[in-house]
Amino acid sequence: MFPTPIQKASPLAQMAYKILLPVALFLWLLPLIGVAITSVRPAGDLAAGNYFGIPSGFAGFENYSAVFNNSPIGYYILNSFKVTIPTAIGAVALSCLTGFALAVYKFKGNLVLFFMFVAGNFIPFQILMVPVRDMTLRAGLYDTTMGLVLFHVAFQTGFCTLFMRNFIKGLPFALIESARVEGVSEWRIFRYIVLPLMRPAIAALSVLIFTFVWNDYFWATVLVQGQHAMPVTAGLYSLNGQWVAAWHLVSAGSIVAALPPVAMFFLMQRHFIAGLTLGATKG
Repeated sequence: MFPTPIQKASPLAQMAYKILLPVALFLWLLPLIGVAITSVRPAGDLAAGNYFGIPSGFAGFENYSAVFNNSPIGYYILNSFKVTIPTAIGAVALSCLTGFALAVYKFKGNLVLFFMFVAGNFIPFQILMVPVRDMTLRAGLYDTTMGLVLFHVAFQTGFCTLFMRNFIKGLPFALIESARVEGVSEWRIFRYIVLPLMRPAIAALSVLIFTFVWNDYFWATVLVQGQHAMPVTAGLYSLNGQWVAAWHLVSAGSIVAALPPVAMFFLMQRHFIAGLTLGATKG
């Protein structure tokens, strides 16, 4: 069921692993390296067609200062936080409740209800674009931060419920049965027994949802038009000039926009790994 550990593989497989892993890592990081180099490249290099060569000079300070001075990127980042943080809190909180209900209670239609939560994740965004836009227009939520938050919470709750339901099913059910024998209410069982055990999963899921929503570009352009609610992923387009594409500024803005989720991951790295690996191996 699980792949053979590389330490137990044949010498030829181990050698291929040691050779191919750095190559795969370099290919994976190549776009990021290209963006980072372009972000410190002088504008004259791009005008001269020097897109992939060694920069003729270092213009990092000029490019990054221009990003903050010539565009409202700080305001866009604030908008992204206004969308991402409530979405992560709302989706994770709802999924803790739905995951607990679907994992603990056995009732007719449990599996059907669970499939309904999960099925929404398989619908392509392009199919939902027009109905969701029309619905937000009728509800008065189009071009608002609240509209983005409500949509992301609704859409991310399905994946979060799948994650939480499977995690809670792996917990020892004897703890819940013992509490019920002692007369503990269902809410107190959830609050004081199950929820503390879910902390690693909550941390891991929070990092995932924060990253998903922060990096969203499609819905940021479909549901928002004005700068007052535009997240940073859609706002990066404003760094381009009217007639000339300022890719050095767009690259610098992309690096700045990528810093919050990267910082979030490193701050929560220990809890993130624990949440993903808990229950994967037997002690």
